[in-house]
Amino acid sequence: MIYARINLHLTNYSSNTLNWKYIKNPDIEQLNQIYSTYCRYKKFISVMPIFASEYIDSKNDVIGYYYNNCLEAFSLLRRYDSLNVEAVQFAWTYNNPKLRLGIESLKHECALYKQLGYKYLYLGSADEYKKQIDGFEILGV
Repeated sequence: MIYARINLHLTNYSSNTLNWKYIKNPDIEQLNQIYSTYCRYKKFISVMPIFASEYIDSKNDVIGYYYNNCLEAFSLLRRYDSLNVEAVQFAWTYNNPKLRLGIESLKHECALYKQLGYKYLYLGSADEYKKQIDGFEILGV
């Protein structure tokens, strides 16, 4: 697998383009339902579960994305230190695909964590759609 990150200093996105908020007391059943819907929609053969402890870990952020006052998507991010954060998981319902929440949430998170002083947003695998984000870098050895 090829891994990637975003150099946040090379981005210039806005954090005000989506209706979002930090989810401080997550409804774990609701988030796991969105995750399950997302995995079925993407036809993933095998998925790693998201454990309840991941949603409430103090080093993790859960960001909810809303449309018409309904939670449509979430991101789970891990803060490793003051410079590095990882986008661990994103999932959404695909109720309204034209919202492009996958790519738009990633742009939002670039802006948000850049504002917070982070240098890198780690993405996991270097999926094709992620390459369109400014600051995209393949990780070397």
